[in-house]
Amino acid sequence: MAWALKLPLTDEVIESGLVQDFDASLSGIGQELGAGAYSMSDVLALPIFKQEESNLPPDTDNKILPFQYVLCAATSPAVKLHDETLTYLNQGQSYEIRMLDNRKIGELPDITGKMVKSIIRVVFHDRRLQYTEHQQLEGWRWNRPGDRILDLDIPMSVGIIDPRANPSQLNTVEFLWDPSKRTSVFIQVHCISTEFTMRKHGGEKGVPFRIQIDTFKENENGEYTEHLHSASCQVKVFKPKGADRKQKTDREKMEKRAPQEKEKYQPSYETTILTECSPWPEATYVSNSPTPGFNSTHNSFPVAEGVVRPRLTIYVCQESQQARDQQPKHENGDAAANTFFVYHAIYLEELTAAELTEKIAQLFNISPRQINQIFKQGPTSIHVLVSDEMIQNFQDEVCFVLDTMKDDTNDGYHIILK
Repeated sequence: MAWALKLPLTDEVIESGLVQDFDASLSGIGQELGAGAYSMSDVLALPIFKQEESNLPPDTDNKILPFQYVLCAATSPAVKLHDETLTYLNQGQSYEIRMLDNRKIGELPDITGKMVKSIIRVVFHDRRLQYTEHQQLEGWRWNRPGDRILDLDIPMSVGIIDPRANPSQLNTVEFLWDPSKRTSVFIQVHCISTEFTMRKHGGEKGVPFRIQIDTFKENENGEYTEHLHSASCQVKVFKPKGADRKQKTDREKMEKRAPQEKEKYQPSYETTILTECSPWPEATYVSNSPTPGFNSTHNSFPVAEGVVRPRLTIYVCQESQQARDQQPKHENGDAAANTFFVYHAIYLEELTAAELTEKIAQLFNISPRQINQIFKQGPTSIHVLVSDEMIQNFQDEVCFVLDTMKDDTNDGYHIILK
């Protein structure tokens, strides 16, 4: 359920305070934060996005910064003056990011009246986790099957066109938007910071994430590959209402500090301004052919012409009677570690239960008529009937152990995906 946000700033305040001349706005913001030395060199020194050094040019004073992104969530008051801001978010809550056109008159005329594409990512802030990002995300996917790290709240968003989410990239969403029109995108982050800590015995310090937005314009071929602007901010994500409690705790701690100590810390601000950063180094660009609204399945990402690729790949193996009798199984469907399974790949094009039935029958050299129903083992070992919609929400390259159950009414069998 999307939560309505009580925005701290009105549209008029945002528009008048942020959309005007960027140099003036930035200098005003710097004074408000009380961080006179909060320069771009400080920001670029942060270990952001797997890069030892920034790709930004050394002279950023004359660089055109065409956009500004404002996350409507308060910054923590327990951050020292020259440190980067930190913002607390609640898991699953919808937060607005305002996409602001920051160009001066006559700047970047080639994007006037045209769409641009923005990609939003939730990634790790810590360098240690950046190096093992793929393994961390795969582990999260395994523990939270069917869930995403980052989602768009489409009904609450304004001005976004052709929103997309790649099923194989749980932490990334993208959309088109017109800079000349009011645009607000609402995001939901579903992972919490403590899910990636080394130990989970309670009370561990959660790891910080980064929200990064990269914006691109079209090239001569109509592909959105020409980089325009990137910005990011540091966040921590808590269980529902946990961010509010943490914000309150930080505020109470600061109130108890001596006045001279308080001067070393930034005040809390009602919104978070994303700071310019280098573009995401591993961005993959896809064509933007029209799709019928938001879709979480593979048809959201069309394949290049001439390339034949299955829309969904799943791996299955047949569970032996010996394994069922002798080996306890884990909740994820794998047998104990000393049991060896050989998996077979099944490639689905139509993403229907009928197609899955036919492919399983082909794999085990039986007639599709011998398979009466296919079930997926759910919570408390219940059997959930596999439908077209369920298959369309399978994660790519998901693994199943197949069990069979004789149908008492005829000579057929039921297949159970574990």
